[in-house]
Amino acid sequence: MSMKYINSLEFAKGLDAKDPLKKFRKKFLFPKHNGKDALYFTGNSLGLQPASVLQYIKTELDDWAKFAVEGHFEARNPWYSYHEMFAAPVAKLMGAKPEEVVIMNQLTVNLHLMMVSFYRPDKKRYKIICESNAFPSDQYALQTQVESHGLDPKKALIEIKPRKGENLVRKEDILKAIADNADSLALVMIGGVGYLTGQLMDMPTITKAAHKVGAYCAFDLAHAAGNVEVKLHDWNVDFAVWCTYKYLNSGPGSVAGAFIHEEHIKNQKLPRFAGWWGYDKKTRFQMNKEFMPMKTAEGWQLSNAPVFSMAAHKASVDIFTEAGGMAPLRNKSIVLTGYLEFIIGELNKKIKDKKVKLEIITPPDPEQRGCQLSIIAHGMGRDFYNTLTKNGIFCDWRNPNVVRLAPVPLYNSFEDVWRFGQVVEHVLKLK
Repeated sequence: MSMKYINSLEFAKGLDAKDPLKKFRKKFLFPKHNGKDALYFTGNSLGLQPASVLQYIKTELDDWAKFAVEGHFEARNPWYSYHEMFAAPVAKLMGAKPEEVVIMNQLTVNLHLMMVSFYRPDKKRYKIICESNAFPSDQYALQTQVESHGLDPKKALIEIKPRKGENLVRKEDILKAIADNADSLALVMIGGVGYLTGQLMDMPTITKAAHKVGAYCAFDLAHAAGNVEVKLHDWNVDFAVWCTYKYLNSGPGSVAGAFIHEEHIKNQKLPRFAGWWGYDKKTRFQMNKEFMPMKTAEGWQLSNAPVFSMAAHKASVDIFTEAGGMAPLRNKSIVLTGYLEFIIGELNKKIKDKKVKLEIITPPDPEQRGCQLSIIAHGMGRDFYNTLTKNGIFCDWRNPNVVRLAPVPLYNSFEDVWRFGQVVEHVLKLK
């Protein structure tokens, strides 16, 4: 999608006026700066609070007060089956069947639980392909899973790095690593969107390559869920995990999600760590000793639903449903992120100091990125980030030198992006 952008307030307001998603901005609560909405570009770290969250949680608090333990069945949203409300709408967001998704636990907990089932190393197949710059929690999970099987992470983990002088992982390097380790590869586990660079991986191609050599393929979708369109079922991904506090706007540390392809969910002999909440719900209260998992993704549940956390998630999921799912959000995201890219380019044109530059390290191709742009502030470092923060811009810093910005289509406007440019002009004294 191409568009001729103009660096003006009138142009930005014109795009906002024609934005079919503009009404959703009012459904979120913005932090303030000098009495006005701050310029919030940190949805890639923590999404804004939906204004409806308070009422959603209050409903459950009121029902707890009214019904006490009977709320499990008598509450307006019965707690016993609370998690079931997410199956259909979340499946739509993740390109899955309702029986393939479950909302439970936290992201890294879910990753560990999935690896119990899908990382079963033997003398022949024991290697895992991952990113060298994966989020540390993923790295720790992979390392300790390998160690739990008595293996050496230095031998079992194959980390794919950007080539020397580059910032992005090349798809051909991932595919080559899969082919080179065809006989010993057990699992490919990569971030669907890289947390540091915002690079969107070619998940269907990577999955197909992994399956061709007899390995499982999985993705951490922390930075993809609610950001880009995914088709987990059609791509034949074996499993995926994600959090809900970033683009899914469900609050700090909120409940997470997991996907298990239908090929696996009905296999009751697939190893897993079990809990009572994963037991076949038809006979759960018989309290039998032999574990009989549900033949859905729910079979990986351990404990009952964290209702208050899920209430916040429900508030956000309902907004995504009202917005029409990921397709309209993605359409706006491409244009909105493109406008931010344009504004940064305009800023670079005005910078006279040859040592100073805002280098975007996120792929320029919209098909290879979500809404996040990662920037190296050459010649400025962390002082640049600190000054942006003091001027009411919410972004974030990642060592050693990356500023991340995410214009989120649900609540960010084109005027936000234009005003970002004006603040940077002021900070860099370009006016």
